Amino acid sequence: MSGEARTSGPPVALSTSSVYPERTPDAFEMAARLGYDGIEIMVYADPVSQDADVLRRLSDYHQVPVVSVHAPSLLLTQRVWGREPWEKLRRAKDLAERLGAKVVVLHPPFRWQRDYVRGFEKGLAELAGETDVAFAVENMYPLRAGGNEVVPYAPTWDPTALDVPHVTLDLSHTAASGSDALAMAAELGGRLAHVHLADGTGNPAGPIPDEHLVPGHGNQPCAELLARLIATGYNGVVVVEVKTNRAATSAGRVADLAESLAFARQHLALPAGRAAPA
Repeated sequence: MSGEARTSGPPVALSTSSVYPERTPDAFEMAARLGYDGIEIMVYADPVSQDADVLRRLSDYHQVPVVSVHAPSLLLTQRVWGREPWEKLRRAKDLAERLGAKVVVLHPPFRWQRDYVRGFEKGLAELAGETDVAFAVENMYPLRAGGNEVVPYAPTWDPTALDVPHVTLDLSHTAASGSDALAMAAELGGRLAHVHLADGTGNPAGPIPDEHLVPGHGNQPCAELLARLIATGYNGVVVVEVKTNRAATSAGRVADLAESLAFARQHLALPAGRAAPA
């Protein structure tokens, strides 16, 4: 993104995960076609998502900058870049630096990663001291089954309780955890560095608690949160991270992504005469 002052609020980027089951190159094409301001790379088994040279060529060709990198810290990406969690973060940092991205998104450790859990906050601070890239820990959620609650993350799924300087707030995850998204944003204050825009119903009996619905299709305060970002001078990026694999056709997927972008732009619009920070 250029250094010129924006007049329409924070930039809105597209997560490459939002086009699944299509691939990383398709996300760049869709982002360019629909007018997104940038791309967040979800690093997963797709080799393109791991290749800085190919990603840079895609970015240059489509004129869509890479604004953030999501480290492979999902349960389904545990084998991507090996099993050592610190090595995954270093490689995500290196990828972000090579692409000019400012943020690496990561999840809290899983409970079974005992050494990683014990040294998480200290180790993250040390790694952050080596780079200008911000490591933004994402809020997650407990799992519920048969009336029982299982927390797969340690020391906690809630980064507001962690001693970390940067946090990613995900609105599908607030639905899944039953959290108050606005209260969480207020508690984070200046630590709120990155936002994943999606929606959810928070139905614990549902088959998929983490729904990643198009914003406005669930019960989360998506519009209110975006308005709060404007009111508080948020200078990060809002990343649309929705699931479009429910769409019956590619045209339906594009329609979901267009609707998500329109929602974000509508609720991030600045009052007339007010410019966003450069």
